[in-house]
Amino acid sequence: MTLLVRDSCLCLHTQRAARALARRFDDALRPVGLKSGQFSLLISLNRPEAPTIGSVASLLAMDRTTLTANLKPLERRGLLRVTPDAEDRRSRRLTLTASGLALLEQAIPIWTAAHGDIEKNVPGDPGQLRGQLNAIAGVR
Repeated sequence: MTLLVRDSCLCLHTQRAARALARRFDDALRPVGLKSGQFSLLISLNRPEAPTIGSVASLLAMDRTTLTANLKPLERRGLLRVTPDAEDRRSRRLTLTASGLALLEQAIPIWTAAHGDIEKNVPGDPGQLRGQLNAIAGVR
């Protein structure tokens, strides 16, 4: 059974690939002091209208508690603000600060280069792989 799981488990293979990708992006983003997950979180806030915690949690496939824990270090660094929603005080909105936006402007070319290097080494069509991963995640 162990060998069957090792050789066929989609969860195991996906987790292993995700960890390898995260390490590559972590290494690339280290000069700007970000981890891959922090980059994903910050880039998800780069919108015309400040998103809610719920919408960001949904986009990143994280539960709200985990997202809140991941926001705190970025908020302490002054990269984002968490404020009550003007229409629903129970809801919180996430806004990039000027420092957060400046850091993203430094990080995006690094991410672009790393992403390009990784994508050109993906066997087959990277777009098809993205589509398959989105289908597994239930994302259209």
